[in-house]
Amino acid sequence: MPVQTSRRPQSLDPGAPGRVPPLIPTQPGPGGRGNGGSKKRTRRKDPLWARLTVIFGAVLMMTSGLAIVGSKAVIGQATGNIAQRNLLGEAGKTDAEGGSSLDGPIDMLLLGVDARARWAADDVRSDSIIILHIPATHDQAYLISIPRDTEAQIPPFEKSGYQGGTDKINAAFQAGARNGGGWEGGAQLMAKTIKKMTGISFDGAAIINFGGFKSVIDALGTVRICVSHEVKSHHMMMVDGKPMWNADAKKTGKPMTPVVHKKGCKEMEGWEALDYARQRYGLPKGDYDRQQNQQQLIKAMAKKATQSGTLTNPIKLNQLINAAGKALVLDTGNVPIDDFIYTMKGVSGNDLTTLRTNGGTFNGNADHREVLNQLTMDMFQAVKDDKLAEFVVANPSVLSTRS
Repeated sequence: MPVQTSRRPQSLDPGAPGRVPPLIPTQPGPGGRGNGGSKKRTRRKDPLWARLTVIFGAVLMMTSGLAIVGSKAVIGQATGNIAQRNLLGEAGKTDAEGGSSLDGPIDMLLLGVDARARWAADDVRSDSIIILHIPATHDQAYLISIPRDTEAQIPPFEKSGYQGGTDKINAAFQAGARNGGGWEGGAQLMAKTIKKMTGISFDGAAIINFGGFKSVIDALGTVRICVSHEVKSHHMMMVDGKPMWNADAKKTGKPMTPVVHKKGCKEMEGWEALDYARQRYGLPKGDYDRQQNQQQLIKAMAKKATQSGTLTNPIKLNQLINAAGKALVLDTGNVPIDDFIYTMKGVSGNDLTTLRTNGGTFNGNADHREVLNQLTMDMFQAVKDDKLAEFVVANPSVLSTRS
């Protein structure tokens, strides 16, 4: 059965009236909902205290299963500045897979890009690739990170002129973004590549600019992060007591001090938490350690929002959501974002389970690319079949050891 293209906003040709230009790191753009022709779903009755649940990162913090001030209308208003685009293309769920219905399991593709203002919009790879799976019971959530160096068969992509080929999976985003494809094209090709590899189709997707994520963490104040292995930053230096990117620090001509993340648990500011979550060089398991650190950061942000009362304080919540709107691009298909979030109201931050591929160890081939082992492929099949809980019980080695 063909993909139900009416379930998400339709991409417009370059130059067409009303077309949203390709996204670039410094111009996230205003939000806008799709207006596809699929039948509108019946909404649930509004409760007095609407609850938000897990989507990703900043949205996760708004959605950690707590009562917030206001009704579902407040949710729609609060999330209105989060940009929405067609990020899935052909990788959206078909009618046979549930289409735009959220009654069954929900699968989202979460992409983190480390974009900086001096980088071209079409020269960015997605180094954080996470599948968020919520079973049909809507009472649990799972995060599965795909290694950035995983070898993948990247299919052709007409929008960017890419002819297809074998490469590291994080190259799919770059291949889709080039030649005017923008971040929308990058996400679409990544989703198409992952569907080809795993068989999983998606209900929604999110892109988060980790550079913009700093302001989200700053809105929380700090987050508690536990460093398991001391590591020297590969990206930042201290100049006059202030953190700076290496390239910017060198331009000052002043003495530079390395940023070192020492072993132990501590409260980290936004720049420090993000820098630690970016590191892979100098860690025993490289990108596998980085995956766990990024998963830890997501959970830490959710916990901090819960503990600090952010979700029950209208002023703090508004600051957090404004920051999230600058860091996130979202695709919820033809489902309004408030309905999408409200459907998952039974999931809390404590219900978030982090999983790892390849047992968290290297499984490289002769080209120094990761190859997903059979257990990992079986895990993806369990996601598709909505039997992940049973799979995890039978295969506890897939659980991430990082809290």
